[in-house]
Amino acid sequence: MSNPLAYVFSCIFVLLAHGAMLFSVFYNGSYDDVNAVIVLMAAVIGLDAVYFIILPFFKQQTYAVDFMLILILNMGLIFQSCFGGVEFRFKHFITMIAALIACRIGYFACRDHRWIEDKRKFIWIGIGILMGVILLFTGSRSMWISLGESTSVQPSEFIKPLLVLACATSVTEQQKKHKLLCFNVVYENLILFGIVAGVCLFQWWCRDLGSIPTFGAIYVSGFLLRICYPKGKYSKKPIIIAVAALAVLAVIGIIVAPPYVRDRLFVDVWNDKNGHGYQQAQALIGIADGGWFGKRPGHGFLHNVFAYNSDIVFATISEEWGLLFSVMSVFVLLMIMAIPLVNPPRSYYHGSMCAGIAAAFSVQMALNIFGSCNMIPFTGVTLPFISMGGTSMVVSGLMAGMLVAAQSPAFKAPKKKKQEQKKPQPVPSQQMQPVPPQQPQLLPPRQDVPQQPPVSYTLTDRRK
Repeated sequence: MSNPLAYVFSCIFVLLAHGAMLFSVFYNGSYDDVNAVIVLMAAVIGLDAVYFIILPFFKQQTYAVDFMLILILNMGLIFQSCFGGVEFRFKHFITMIAALIACRIGYFACRDHRWIEDKRKFIWIGIGILMGVILLFTGSRSMWISLGESTSVQPSEFIKPLLVLACATSVTEQQKKHKLLCFNVVYENLILFGIVAGVCLFQWWCRDLGSIPTFGAIYVSGFLLRICYPKGKYSKKPIIIAVAALAVLAVIGIIVAPPYVRDRLFVDVWNDKNGHGYQQAQALIGIADGGWFGKRPGHGFLHNVFAYNSDIVFATISEEWGLLFSVMSVFVLLMIMAIPLVNPPRSYYHGSMCAGIAAAFSVQMALNIFGSCNMIPFTGVTLPFISMGGTSMVVSGLMAGMLVAAQSPAFKAPKKKKQEQKKPQPVPSQQMQPVPPQQPQLLPPRQDVPQQPPVSYTLTDRRK
């Protein structure tokens, strides 16, 4: 830990924020037995303390996302435990712990971007397997697998992090271009387009149209970062073609949409308050009744409306806690997404991964909040980390762990292939014979030099 003092101050800040909310529940909440408040306090403060003790054992470069995560999770637990009266929501507490565990899994799995890139084919296969599981085990045109009377799983939620990893890319991958007709394309980009198109058609067939904008946002962010990578030469043609294709698909989707979807697109909530516009009309009334500071925890009416703790949870919080508190919750969610983008990740792959996660969370927030406020058609998408829901909570925690991994990545040098050296082959024993010593050979006299006769001297000659 590089700065222990900052870590301690961050812990104190989170504890004070949760303590202030619990203080408001104790003095302003609607409850018959004070033990319900005491159990809620023990769960929130106890989880904070355990999390702060365990977190330093994970060596990270920064813990900012982790503090924002525990802050918003326990805020959601307090919200959920006060709707219609103070009562500890044990099921939501269990899903929170599962989300924290999933966060650690996402952290360890996504630290090494080279390892994930090598496994991208398995990611594509995993998306196909999940769609097959939905077809085989959910029944006719459904997205839920029932595990009991009160427990169900939505496998399509796990497609979101896999699609984020599939759309994430590195600069080196985008330089492997091939000539196709009159375009320089990357084959992996065409494969991803086919995968996203298949996922969206599958969602339409399963009547879960509310999740299609989330998958589309993940792909669009990945597509832009794939064609606009640093120092990459790209033309405007792919962007223009992509925008035109999206517009055409949107028009076709509206035309072929089921009747109940078209009714939601063009419904007047005030003229149909008891029909398709019932939830939105009640949500608007609840937001107006709550005002800036709310009607106090447990004193609202929206807990009598269907999906008050999931699809219109923003309106339910606004009614009991006030619009100011709802906006503060949204601000914490924005901080979770903004921290990895403001503090640049250490690799282009991690950067594109963070952009995909931020796009998914942003679209989910917009669909939930604007749908509750009747600014867009009601879609029934959950609010990350706050809405009641087991599968969506766990998947959101997993994606938060991916954001943490982008802030503290692990770089490993690629393994070099060992070159096999040719070893000298041994000579068979039958062919091994002693080599006789070689006699030195005298060089023959050179023929190009004329030979002179030797000069002989006598005694008489020397006297002369």
